[in-house]
Amino acid sequence: MSSEAKSVYAVLSAIDCRKECKKKNGLTYLPWAWAWARVKENFPDATYTIYENKDGLNYHHDGKTAWVKTGVTIQGIELIEDLPVMDFRNASIPIEKLTSFDVNKAIQRSLTKACARHGLGLYIFAGEDLPEGAGDDEDPSETRKDEPVATPKPSVPIAIPTVKKAPQSGSTAGSLLKKKAQIAWCAFKELDSVKTMDENSRSNFFFSTLKSKVGKNDPSKLTAEDWDRVIEELKQLKAN
Repeated sequence: MSSEAKSVYAVLSAIDCRKECKKKNGLTYLPWAWAWARVKENFPDATYTIYENKDGLNYHHDGKTAWVKTGVTIQGIELIEDLPVMDFRNASIPIEKLTSFDVNKAIQRSLTKACARHGLGLYIFAGEDLPEGAGDDEDPSETRKDEPVATPKPSVPIAIPTVKKAPQSGSTAGSLLKKKAQIAWCAFKELDSVKTMDENSRSNFFFSTLKSKVGKNDPSKLTAEDWDRVIEELKQLKAN
């Protein structure tokens, strides 16, 4: 039976994508170039649209973070995908740190997910609200190409962040802070997004997480309240 005689979904959902799937940070994604090639092979008239904002930019924003909007049209039916502009940890990138490289990668991911809405590899995204998308052959250990990223240096040994300075209230309080630091570190290591990282990368990421959550990347400067906040947010991330 020809592609024309079958529904678009029936044709694209029947394509075996397993050999082309890639794994990263515990998630599965499909390379965008391969996905688009399969769509064009079966439906040569297929087109895609990258929606610009009112200022002519190829992304949209609310002043804090950004997202892209793409649509794939096959046999006159357009399916649209909105996708946040994210880093390799699948965290939204603040608008002031956004680069053209980030936006381009988000567009590629969004296009692949729009193809999935038509049926191509749709099962890959089942149960994953924000999977790593297509076109993402970036090594998580690499920084983004057009913007230097400062990475705080971990202490040595790096296995467990330590509290270097005990608070003035005494050794009991210092032990409590160290215990909270260890709880946070263990909770952090259980996140799917860091399980595949080597120990050094994982430690670097932990320190940058402290910076983003409480504004401090030195464990010795965190208060008990700071650690409680970090632990609670890590628990929420794990639950999600």
